Amino acid sequence: MTPTPAKHPRGRGTGLNPPNRFERLSVGPVDDENAPEPEEPRPVPTTFFRDSSHSVLSKNDSPDIPFTFSLNPYRGCEHGCAYCYARPSHEYLGFSAGLDFETKILVKEDAPDLLRKEMGKKSWKPQMVALCGNTDPYQPVERRLQLTRRCLEVFLEFRNPVGIITKNALVLRDIDLIASLASMKLATVTLSITSLREDLVRKLEPRTSTPSARFDAVEKLAAAGIPTMVFIAPVIPGLNDHEIPAILAEAAARGADRASCTVLRLPGPVEPIFLEWLRREFPGAAQKVEGRIRSTRAGSLNDSEWGRRMTGVGETAAAIHSLFRISARKLGLDGERPEFDTTQFRRAPGPQGDLFS
Repeated sequence: MTPTPAKHPRGRGTGLNPPNRFERLSVGPVDDENAPEPEEPRPVPTTFFRDSSHSVLSKNDSPDIPFTFSLNPYRGCEHGCAYCYARPSHEYLGFSAGLDFETKILVKEDAPDLLRKEMGKKSWKPQMVALCGNTDPYQPVERRLQLTRRCLEVFLEFRNPVGIITKNALVLRDIDLIASLASMKLATVTLSITSLREDLVRKLEPRTSTPSARFDAVEKLAAAGIPTMVFIAPVIPGLNDHEIPAILAEAAARGADRASCTVLRLPGPVEPIFLEWLRREFPGAAQKVEGRIRSTRAGSLNDSEWGRRMTGVGETAAAIHSLFRISARKLGLDGERPEFDTTQFRRAPGPQGDLFS
């Protein structure tokens, strides 16, 4: 059974804060039936913590993911997407995958220095590093802290490839660094765009950029000569799958050179968070949408098997991918991934003034 919070906090993807699977004790509000219910839910502030990690690159060996290393300057994400697959990772930090994930953010203040140290090791083999794999590098606090920008400066110093993935138009702030990297075949940008409907995005991804702002970013990045992909992620059957042709048409019109998509899956504690969101925001359609999601996962809401977890199975999943392939091919968005040039990597980069040389 999915619990329902009494009031949903403004500007947040969820009001739920389910117990941590790895902790014996959990803290929550005490129910008082005599207490008056507030007319408006109180806003929940974001708290930032210093992350004292001694390394900054995460390694994976999944055949479903096209990179080996990723860099996450932050842990947790204030964007608050109700479906986010990264939510369970917050439990390993002693927090909840629910409201904690989007209000308790760990900040790796030393990320640029740690990255520089990794790049300088003789054991490092130049290769594309994803920015990011488990958070968004351009979530709101990046505007102030500029950790992502400083990490991009390190990539440029060493001439090491980087692939940026974001839902935020703030990426345009760093177009100077990204364009310099792209001119040497060392950078790509992927804009994740879930819907053209601003009302849906405000509910589903409350602190991300609007769809129009993201498409403006696509246009400006592409105009600057930066390989730019649009990622429809996730496709939620019964909610946004019908938008695939329109999203791809707008992506092509704005200059994107490729597109991709992935079907929604709800690992572990993400399931009750998303279902609560669905029943709260779309009570009349919730049962139908849930049924269609289950039809892509053989009756379940998640599938962790490699080769299936990103695509789903069954007729519904097949129809989604067929619609995507046909639309992408028609619009010229079905090209191969661009090749990165690792031959320009330099172990001992020049001074900061040499960044753009």
